[in-house]
Amino acid sequence: MAPRVLVSDELSETAVQIFRDRGVEVDFQPQLGKDKDKLFEIIGNYDGLAIRSATKVTEKIIEAAKNLKVVGRAGIGVDNVDIPAASRRGIIVMNTPFGNSITTAEHAIALMFAVARQLPSADASTQAGKWEKSKFMGVEITGKTLGIIGAGNIGTIVIARALGLKMHVLAYDPFLSKERAEEMGVTKVELDELFARADFITLHVPLTDKTRNIIDATAIAKMKQGVRIINCARGGLVDEAALAAAIKSGHVAGAAFDVFEVEPAKESPLFGLPNVVCTPHLGASTTEAQENVALQVAEQMADYLVKGAVSNAINMPSITAEEAPILKPFIKLADVLGAFVGQVTDDPIKEIEILYDGVTAGMNTKALTSALLAGLIRNQVADVNMVSAPIMIKEKGIVLAEVKRDKTGVYDGYIKLTVTTDSMTRSVAGTVFSDGKPRFIQIKGINLDADVGNHMVYIANTDVPGMIGFIGTTLGSAGVNIANFQLGRDKQGGDAIALLYVDGPISDDVLAKLTAHHAIRQAKPLVFAVD
Repeated sequence: MAPRVLVSDELSETAVQIFRDRGVEVDFQPQLGKDKDKLFEIIGNYDGLAIRSATKVTEKIIEAAKNLKVVGRAGIGVDNVDIPAASRRGIIVMNTPFGNSITTAEHAIALMFAVARQLPSADASTQAGKWEKSKFMGVEITGKTLGIIGAGNIGTIVIARALGLKMHVLAYDPFLSKERAEEMGVTKVELDELFARADFITLHVPLTDKTRNIIDATAIAKMKQGVRIINCARGGLVDEAALAAAIKSGHVAGAAFDVFEVEPAKESPLFGLPNVVCTPHLGASTTEAQENVALQVAEQMADYLVKGAVSNAINMPSITAEEAPILKPFIKLADVLGAFVGQVTDDPIKEIEILYDGVTAGMNTKALTSALLAGLIRNQVADVNMVSAPIMIKEKGIVLAEVKRDKTGVYDGYIKLTVTTDSMTRSVAGTVFSDGKPRFIQIKGINLDADVGNHMVYIANTDVPGMIGFIGTTLGSAGVNIANFQLGRDKQGGDAIALLYVDGPISDDVLAKLTAHHAIRQAKPLVFAVD
């Protein structure tokens, strides 16, 4: 059955056709996003929801979306999606961060010119029949120093444009290396130095707890007299009241804002001030950008629903269409390893360590880890998945560590999971053979080679003679057929394990008979989804 996608905001026919061409059934209702009651009524029928900004994907809508797997936002901002609620339900939330990058960068440059030459005020004055040529004295861009806060995708485009305008560029970005800065032709600086040297400052960072009011009264006091500030990124990055005070005092010569702390911005401390240019969040408002993000979101959602590829997800590691088929059996392996430990461990887990050895170390380990964590806690939370599992692990306060290393053994690559509780440490390792099926290769440090079946029995015991016969007789007497039987021990008379692949579930009565043997310390039924 083909996946179904609801388009509840305006997307172009070309974007809608992308879904159809890739085998996705589309219900195109571009005005539905404004009718929250109708959306609530029908959302349960769809696997995907494609939106712009009109549709509000609230917790209530998400609760009603019983089949929803992905929400795709044609644009960068996802303020209209309850991401925590979506993550808890395992719904992937995608955006299109690159489709409007050029448009937003160009708008920042346009606003820089506008505030440098007071263009909006000069236009209004002239059209009012005045000729106030001497009133609108501007400054040149050439040779001035531009300070860029955030050298990501949009910031990088602004840098290229500014260098083309013969500006000197300073960049503040904690993730920008000195080598990369030199390649780009900019000077990497700390924030205080940028404030002290820049003639123009433009912001290109997301709004987080660390960036909120990154420009406040203290920061403005460090800036040179006559600085001009441009914000096309996010409202809340600049303390608007502090900036308004600095403009009134003459310390700041001008500002150009496309975004505001409260939107729609009906009022702001910046409104009505001299040489302040304000636009209504137009950064992405070009026909090219709107079409680009629409096409991108359709491609991304179709790739996920049809191929399992994940790109530009807010709450899920990316998986490219090329790596998805290679990664798929290892995602299954990771899920199985987590599920094994989750089913045989009764005590609360305090620490988790995941070792990626050999070829697995070079894979998309974020996706593998997400799958493993989902398997690990599925025994406690039935509807957990790759999206919600990492969040739940973090909320539980469990310490998580990943280790990657080159090949160390006979296998090209394997994954090893170790968990620690207050009373014990348990480990399991597995790999994928050429048939694409997961296999256990080590449990509790004891080597073995065991197929994974839907129904299995794990037995931990002291190594004593007659154990194989006892287990086989007990299961055979109960009508349980053994498809595969693997044993292992650390030494004669020491710790031993048995892992049995059986044809069906094991009853409590049979388990009681197994654990009645004096040498068996634990006997656990296991269930895996491996088909």
